[in-house]
Amino acid sequence: MDLQLNGRQALVTGAATGIGRATAEHLAAEGCRVAALDIDETALHELEEAAEKLAGSVVAVPADLSSAAGCSGGAAQALEAFGGLDILVNNVGSGAVRHFDALTDDDWQRTLDLNFMSCVRITRACLPTLRKATSGVIVNNASDLARQPEPVPADYSASKAAVLSLTKSLARAEGPALRVNAVAPGPVWTPFWTKPGGFAETFGDVHGMEPMAAVEHEMSLRQLPLRRLGTPEEVARVITFLASDAASFVTGSVWGVDGGSVRSLF
Repeated sequence: MDLQLNGRQALVTGAATGIGRATAEHLAAEGCRVAALDIDETALHELEEAAEKLAGSVVAVPADLSSAAGCSGGAAQALEAFGGLDILVNNVGSGAVRHFDALTDDDWQRTLDLNFMSCVRITRACLPTLRKATSGVIVNNASDLARQPEPVPADYSASKAAVLSLTKSLARAEGPALRVNAVAPGPVWTPFWTKPGGFAETFGDVHGMEPMAAVEHEMSLRQLPLRRLGTPEEVARVITFLASDAASFVTGSVWGVDGGSVRSLF
């Protein structure tokens, strides 16, 4: 499907792996110039090389998005390279599965800094440029846990609920010049789950099982209608659609890409 994104300029945070990488690749395949921000320089340059065969291009911008300086510096480098911006995808995020009693103030702060404050800081840095775009768009990556929290992880769920609240506020504040939407993925098989200390391993600690058995157990508890984890590409396709003029009357919305995990009407 031609989403008519050719020539547009996009910034994607957390773009080295998982949903962020898939989103950068999908946008580049549609002809976008993409600034890919992430702390993982090696994976960023692998993405940059892989994108050479696509219609658009990817520029690697190494940045520690858990800090104010990293966000401002990364955004400034991307904006300087492009001279303009049409699409911002706030994707970066991480978390571990810990019971509430085990979460320290430092744990809460680290989660909020990366998952929520990166969104605040990158958006604040990019807004003046986005407001000049013909069809400026922001897409924030939240989570099904923002709308339907589970017992763990409380800090991750709260940080993603804050992302949804910010999405609604920005959509009201920045319309009609900018559209602002969010995706709320369910469990998606990415390094977020598979890395050492990721969701699979820490669910194993919580449930007292091997990581893969713990993941299967957790999915059975959540009773997903599709009975599987999603893929990064399945989320990236929705983000790319929301970034395009095909979604021109969509703003302030939350798109669940969750395999049916959220059961509420709203």
